[in-house]
Amino acid sequence: MPDGAQGVTTAPASTVTLDDKYLCHDGRVLLNGMQALVRLVFEQQRRDREAGLNTGGFISGYRGSPLGGFDLELNRVKPLLQAVNIHFQPGVNEDLAATALWGTQQIALGRKQPKVDGVFGLWYGKGPGVDRTGDVFKHANLAGTHPKGGVLAIAGDDHTCKSSTTAHQTEYAFVDAMIPVLAPANLAEIIDYGLAGIALSRQAGVWVALKLVAEIADTTGTIPARPGFPGPVAENGADRPADGLHIRWPDTAQAQEARLHLHKLPAVAAFARANRLDREIERPPRARIGLIAAGKAYGDLLEAFALLGLDAARREALGLALYKVALVWPLEGEGIARFAEGLDEILVIEEKRPLIEDQVKSILYGRSTARISGKQDPDGRPLLKSHDELSPLEIAGALARRLGLPVPAAVQPAPAPAKRTPYFCSGCPHNTSTVVPEGSIAHAGIGCHYMATWMDRATETFTHMGGEGANWIGQAPFVTTKHIFQNLGDGTYFHSGLLAIRAAVAARVPVTYKILYNDAVAMTGGQHHDGPLTPAMIAAQIRAEGVERIALVSEDIARHDPAQYPAHVTLHDRSALDAVQRELREIKGVTAIIYDQTCAAEKRRRRKRRQMADPPRRVVINEAVCEGCGDCGSQSNCLSIAPVETEFGRKRQIDQSSCNKDFSCLKGFCPSMVTVEGGQLRAPHPKGGDMPAVDSLPAPALAPLPW
Repeated sequence: MPDGAQGVTTAPASTVTLDDKYLCHDGRVLLNGMQALVRLVFEQQRRDREAGLNTGGFISGYRGSPLGGFDLELNRVKPLLQAVNIHFQPGVNEDLAATALWGTQQIALGRKQPKVDGVFGLWYGKGPGVDRTGDVFKHANLAGTHPKGGVLAIAGDDHTCKSSTTAHQTEYAFVDAMIPVLAPANLAEIIDYGLAGIALSRQAGVWVALKLVAEIADTTGTIPARPGFPGPVAENGADRPADGLHIRWPDTAQAQEARLHLHKLPAVAAFARANRLDREIERPPRARIGLIAAGKAYGDLLEAFALLGLDAARREALGLALYKVALVWPLEGEGIARFAEGLDEILVIEEKRPLIEDQVKSILYGRSTARISGKQDPDGRPLLKSHDELSPLEIAGALARRLGLPVPAAVQPAPAPAKRTPYFCSGCPHNTSTVVPEGSIAHAGIGCHYMATWMDRATETFTHMGGEGANWIGQAPFVTTKHIFQNLGDGTYFHSGLLAIRAAVAARVPVTYKILYNDAVAMTGGQHHDGPLTPAMIAAQIRAEGVERIALVSEDIARHDPAQYPAHVTLHDRSALDAVQRELREIKGVTAIIYDQTCAAEKRRRRKRRQMADPPRRVVINEAVCEGCGDCGSQSNCLSIAPVETEFGRKRQIDQSSCNKDFSCLKGFCPSMVTVEGGQLRAPHPKGGDMPAVDSLPAPALAPLPW
């Protein structure tokens, strides 16, 4: 897309608001990746209104890194969205959200009376959500889109498994559903490619995916307020059937398949050509080696040029041509064929498995003599890895080898950085809830409690989200173990975990589900559940599913009314957890513990916002009495208990700045533990003397702005 930089429009400071990032139409705006996605829907609605269309918008999906903050920002600006008829409805899970988006394209079918000309939609989810939603994607893409609607599927990819249980590459899942995939390389392209994707969805009658990785989604910067995508150009050359490409009713599966293969995908290629989605960036007069990249890999390639000292003049002297791909599947063939003319070699630089490379080979087979390399060089030797993350350093090294250049010292592989093992927050309810009695074992699942697998908690193996306990159904008949505890977070329970409990009841396996009710989906930003959920509701639901014995264990049992719970549910203070677990592990069949304790991070947030009372009580350790045995840490598993060196040796202290007042450190019998009622922390005293006056500080050097 053209950069489309605009001139700066200044305004009085009093008129500037945080909502300008969405409503401002001139100059430049400061935003991050999630805010760029939000701005995208405002921009689409603005363009529709200018075109005389009365459209609505609909957004649904399920959060997860790197899209964990998208729903939080959508909720923040919900009044602005509603003012322009854009509806945000979080999905209980990803495939139900996608089904809702499918429904937005059906408003004109049958006897329904639409109030708008069409509805454009956004689905969002991370890699596992894309996998989960494959069935809906296939059905909805085969069915098609409304000509004045369109659907964009935003996929958050976790290439290095930083916040997932597997490393993800979503393109192949979309290819399986025959959904075109766009890959933005920067903040501005999130909006440019998003607008192009909705236009493509409308013209070709297909869903369109937009792939985002953390390096793009987590970026903050300024971009032109006016997008670089000027608006769709009508494609030419696509063989359109008389009845069009879009959704209709009735329709047969055979007709949908033929329409997608014979007409929709050719229309996608024609749209890509007409709108110049893929572009030749550089081509010297004597080009001999062509480089092809897309998305994050394109930015990494530019950084690799800098590492190797390959400025524009040096690239021209080496005969390097550069081609930037926007639509990574299906790859537009005519542009690739033109780019390959006269080249000796083409090097495809892409993350993970070779999607673009394989298409380039297929397109150029019999049409070009250029050697094609990527994951391997032309002689079959490894060149660019297909696992983990592809870094600019690795790209620079591969380029140097292919070009016969010396590898600078800065490009040599650096030693692996030290890794910090993630751990429960101070006061985290999982510090207590994931403990099992001696002789028992537990299975993990998706959520913060997964971290128990690398602690001394007898917690082993895990499943995907929503499958918690189903793996035990296959193990139980073939092992000597008679019973397990299965951890299940409340967010996962609401998402899909109730089905796993139903399966365990049907299989009559001996398992105790520990449903960890933390009152927040903490792993993705502290969101509330996407609907009503309380411990009493959970108890009623699983009782109706056939779970006979249910126990509620709480940090504050007084806040629970026994009358709200079904029969056979007993209520206990969390100090009784061990005894309750020992009782339930002896019962045959499926039992459940609902462990109620608010997420520690959410407690801290809510106390700061005065949404939750802050207990006027603190625990301190008398270092003169402490013997440094560490039992307080063993009992609480709390990171706020830290070692302190004294003249009498190493003792323990409580870091009051991080303490969340869980008080589980008091479970040990220790005379050094002291509680203070009503005391407040002293304000820290500044160190290093008085600060200099502001007007005496030197003015910073300002870098020139590019506009």
